[in-house]
Amino acid sequence: MSGFVEKPEPLQVPGLVHLHTGKVRELYQNEAGDLVMVASDRLSAYDWVLPTEIPDKGRVLTQLSLWWFDQLADLMPNHVLSTDVPEGAPADWAGRTLVCKSLRMVPVEAVARGYLTGSGLVEYNDSRTVCGLALPEGLEDGSELPAPIFTPATKAAVGEHDENVSYEEVARQVGADTAAELRQATLAVYSRGRDIARDRGIILADTKFEFGFDGDTLVIADEVLTPDSSRFWPAEQWEPGHPQPSYDKQFVRDWLTSAESGWDRKSEQPPPPLPQEVVDRTRAKYIEAYERLTGTSWS
Repeated sequence: MSGFVEKPEPLQVPGLVHLHTGKVRELYQNEAGDLVMVASDRLSAYDWVLPTEIPDKGRVLTQLSLWWFDQLADLMPNHVLSTDVPEGAPADWAGRTLVCKSLRMVPVEAVARGYLTGSGLVEYNDSRTVCGLALPEGLEDGSELPAPIFTPATKAAVGEHDENVSYEEVARQVGADTAAELRQATLAVYSRGRDIARDRGIILADTKFEFGFDGDTLVIADEVLTPDSSRFWPAEQWEPGHPQPSYDKQFVRDWLTSAESGWDRKSEQPPPPLPQEVVDRTRAKYIEAYERLTGTSWS
């Protein structure tokens, strides 16, 4: 059992129809048929959406995605129409709202990996493959791969794991042409992001994208290259052979699995609220990632 510790009641806004509550985002539709995505300050870990929010997190994710959409504009169209807060919405929506095209979404998590860690490392240790792709001997946690690889996953409901699948399974699900376009776009966007991040002293270890079709055109959607959708590591501390320090929920995961939290991950009990120190350190990591990548101060 997992999911929301305390599922929020979505705000009702005149002129908007609420469509979905995700781990982080609330999704609405306006009268023109466009989607309105609002990034909350919610945080998920170990398939639970935690009861404690991280102040400013939703704004950091939104503003960082917008910065990346600009960096990728010549490479890949995106779904953003405006950042205008709909009339009648709360003032708190400012900076965390995207009005977006409604796309025909591809039901695949498009994952690119340039380094070995996480679920990829687990599979590699078992079979020397990741999503069925053979990799050389001698790699360890944090090793850079010979070249980036496309390792798709199925999209899971809130509280469930995405499951890694083979490229052949993606082609079976969405068709060979779409699978090939998805792979090409994923690796191209990852490579651009990796190079930009590297110039700023950050390793982009892996990341996941969501794509949809606007007519016949493949478009990148949702968030892009944020600490929630990517593993960012400080390059100056990179040292293969063990887990790397990262710009994400590391402090949260560490605390939840510590004796101090009193929480048993294997139980069906929801996680407890986070202490203020963990909240503050996690917020600082999100802001540090934003500032290092964009070169601008968070305000």
